[in-house]
Amino acid sequence: MSHQPSRVLVTGAAGRLGRAVLRELADHGVSAIGLDRADPGTGHTADFVHGDASDVDLVRSALSGVDTVIHLAAIPTPEFLPPAEVFVGNAAATFVVLDEAARAGVPRAVIASSFSITGLPFGPPSLRPPHVPIDESSPLQAADPYALSKQADEATAAMVARRDGMTVTPLRFPLLGWPGETNLADHAALYTRDPAAGISHLWTYLDSRDAARACWLAATAPLSGCNPVFVTAPDTLAPYPTQELVERFLPGVPRRAPLPGRAVPVDLTAARTLLGFTAEHLFALGVA
Repeated sequence: MSHQPSRVLVTGAAGRLGRAVLRELADHGVSAIGLDRADPGTGHTADFVHGDASDVDLVRSALSGVDTVIHLAAIPTPEFLPPAEVFVGNAAATFVVLDEAARAGVPRAVIASSFSITGLPFGPPSLRPPHVPIDESSPLQAADPYALSKQADEATAAMVARRDGMTVTPLRFPLLGWPGETNLADHAALYTRDPAAGISHLWTYLDSRDAARACWLAATAPLSGCNPVFVTAPDTLAPYPTQELVERFLPGVPRRAPLPGRAVPVDLTAARTLLGFTAEHLFALGVA
């Protein structure tokens, strides 16, 4: 059944996506409490708790009066910290947040998973998708601690759904971009010069405003159980036909469906049918 949040705990609330989610919640008139190790600054409508999402006592206290959790806190890459810190930090934070939420009787949670769960972005350069378009049932090929931590996160989500009846939706986010920043423009320029640079991400992206809206939809849609969902823009960041990219850079990879125009090589059926989500903010190639 559908769910109407009244008070939401947002972990990683001082991050760029966290701030976008807080704005989304405020737009819907929903009270929020943020949890983050960083100072969130000003301009937020939420109350804040400063600390780590793996701190059991802190999380337990922050969950008072909460009926929905949006868990975004994570080390977002395996590139800069020791592997054990990346894996253990992410897996521990997700376990603590979901386990404590379940014990507190919270019925609904959304967690930030990642396109990187596929293993492609940080795996060996020779790694290729098992087929295109990929979907939520595609085999995962973790070869780095971040991808492995996201598999652990989704396994934790499935555990609390099974054990406690909580509805948990892991959202598999791709490269995100924020208005006023050049992240998407920089990657689009890179993929224009060197389309091979986008192979590991399958040239995917998503505007942060759409990412925040996906979090809201996952928190409110008529769902049950644990349902991982890829959420991306329906087009790629590369200015070339997707079919040509696949033929050139993914030879031998089985193709399960047509990829007309610049269609993203990710099956977005689950996003549409489970969440009612379709990205609204598409990147205009050549425009920052």
